[in-house]
Amino acid sequence: MHVVRGTIKMEEQPQLITGGLHADARGSVSFVNDFHFAGVERFYTIRFAAADMPRGWVGHRREKKWFTVIEGTVIVSVVKPDDWQSPSRGLEVSRYMLSSQAPAVLCVPGGYATCSTAKTDGAILMVFSSGKFESAQEDDFRYPIETWPA
Repeated sequence: MHVVRGTIKMEEQPQLITGGLHADARGSVSFVNDFHFAGVERFYTIRFAAADMPRGWVGHRREKKWFTVIEGTVIVSVVKPDDWQSPSRGLEVSRYMLSSQAPAVLCVPGGYATCSTAKTDGAILMVFSSGKFESAQEDDFRYPIETWPA
């Protein structure tokens, strides 16, 4: 917990915001109506070269990320580094399976590192970010893929 001006503020943790999928003879509509774009400064997509090839680990002290899959299935692994320069290797890793067939948005607050792994060929991951591209390098921590199990 962090103390802020005499009040107690619970530390933010990753949160999964679930949505839905509607299909009929005309096609399908996927949605996550409880996701709000407040704080989003930019977005990008990741098209994986192959299934089971992890991308990461990338961490941010301040930058918030939101992940959603627009094609296929992707596992997003999340860890909270205990030291940004030399983190412990035995930290607990949480894993979230995201699928275009079960729409959801994974919200990862600042203070975490992530790694993503496609579980299907042709998977596409969309990432929204609270940080502007120009300042992203100031809050970017990269770790070797073997630092934690993806």
